[in-house]
Amino acid sequence: MGHSHAHNHAHPELKGRNLFISILLNILITVAQVIGGLLSGSLSLLSDALHNFSDVISLIVSYIANKLSRRKASLQRTFGYKRAEVLAAFVNAVSLIVIAILLIIEAIKRFQEPQEIESEVVIWLSILGILANGFSVLLLKKDAKSNMNMKSAYLHLLTDMLASVAVLVGGLLMKFYQLFWVDSVLTFAIAVYLVYVGYDLLKVSTKVLMLFTPDHIDVQKVVNAVNTLDQVKKLHHVHIWNLSDNELHLEAHLDLEADVTTTQFNRILEKIEQLLHEQFNINHITIQPEFNKKDPKDVIVQD
Repeated sequence: MGHSHAHNHAHPELKGRNLFISILLNILITVAQVIGGLLSGSLSLLSDALHNFSDVISLIVSYIANKLSRRKASLQRTFGYKRAEVLAAFVNAVSLIVIAILLIIEAIKRFQEPQEIESEVVIWLSILGILANGFSVLLLKKDAKSNMNMKSAYLHLLTDMLASVAVLVGGLLMKFYQLFWVDSVLTFAIAVYLVYVGYDLLKVSTKVLMLFTPDHIDVQKVVNAVNTLDQVKKLHHVHIWNLSDNELHLEAHLDLEADVTTTQFNRILEKIEQLLHEQFNINHITIQPEFNKKDPKDVIVQD
């Protein structure tokens, strides 16, 4: 059986320090908004505080996962903790959706019975939320492009910033036009957006945890490409999955045209590795060579 992961798959150095700064900022925002929400009677401010508190939890989860993912593999944990960040993304997505549903229920109740709200407190605390979350978003933006865990943290903070903008608009409308029902409407809108963002992240992280073939990979094209190589009869029993954001694995059986030596198979394997890495960015390959073996030769076989 041939196995390789020698091709370049450099892991970007993720900035845990930026996550830690974001955690501290969100703790500050949460405490301030809880106090302000209770004093002003604003549900949207309290919902924003609840959202920020969920972000504190999710950012801590992301921070721990980021640290765990760097730990080396061992005899008991042969993959190390590389999936910790995917699991963190999944947990964060679920928390977003649950919180959003609770906010929707509360917003509907409050809309039926609008209450007078101290808008000055709402305005100043929403500005604080915009500034702090905006800074956190800038800190994590770069890493969010290449890492699912960082993306989940980034999305939490981005939605926080947008929610604070909405709360600011609501505070201004309440201050100058006494439209107190706007507080409930904004809460509802924020919650619906949270469901939308959370569902997309939940879907992506679930696919990775379930070892589904990545959306950008066409298994049949992979098989066809390998089958064009010399001495290859058919690639079958194929599994392709993401272990983490940076590791794309292929495991398969390879039916050969001839009963080759180990040295000859190594040359064939090198060509397969190069082809799959260059065309499909697959960087971990495990191949089981076969010749005249009586077993199913279907591309996908339930093992």
